[in-house]
Amino acid sequence: MISEWQNHKEQLRRYVSKRVDDADMVDDILQEVYIKASGNLHQLKSKGSLKGWLYRIAHNTIMDFYRGQRVHDPLPEDLVAEEQDAGKQAREEVAQCLRPLIAELPEKYGTPLRLAELEGVSQQEIADQLGLSLSGAKSRVQRSRVKFRELMMACCDFEIDQYGITDYSPKAKGRRLKC
Repeated sequence: MISEWQNHKEQLRRYVSKRVDDADMVDDILQEVYIKASGNLHQLKSKGSLKGWLYRIAHNTIMDFYRGQRVHDPLPEDLVAEEQDAGKQAREEVAQCLRPLIAELPEKYGTPLRLAELEGVSQQEIADQLGLSLSGAKSRVQRSRVKFRELMMACCDFEIDQYGITDYSPKAKGRRLKC
C-alpha cells in the first residue's frame, strides 16, 4: 500500500490543494485519506481501480471537512417555551371562537364538550362532576362532538383534505362564526 500511495500522493495533494485553501488542512486531509484507504483496503475491487478509489476517498474527505466548517447559530434557550406559549395562545383564540357555538348545544352536550375540549378536563373528572359513569361520560363526550360537528357543518362550508380542514367560509344563509 505504501508504494502505491507514494505513486499517487503528489497528484492527490494537488487535487486537494485546489479545493482547500489552507495548506495545513491539505496535509491533514491527505493523512486522513491515507488512514481511510489503509483501513478499507479490503473494499478495493481491483488494483487497477486504486487511483479512482483514492480520489473518491479524497473527495469524500474534503466534503466532510467542509461540512464540519459550517457555522450554525446557536438556538435560543427559550425556543421550546416560545412554541408552547404560541400553541397555548392559539388554543385560547380557537376556544373563544368555539364557545358561542358550544353554548348553543343543549346543556347535556355543551357542558361535557366544553369541559373536555376547552378546559382539558379528563373524562373521569367529567363523569364525577356530572354524576355519570366513566363509560357514560365517554359516550356523552362523543355524542357532544357529533352534535357540535353537525352545528359547525350547518353554519360553515369546509374544505377538507387528508390532513384535515384546510379552509372554511361561513354559509351565506346560515349562522356565522363570530371570530
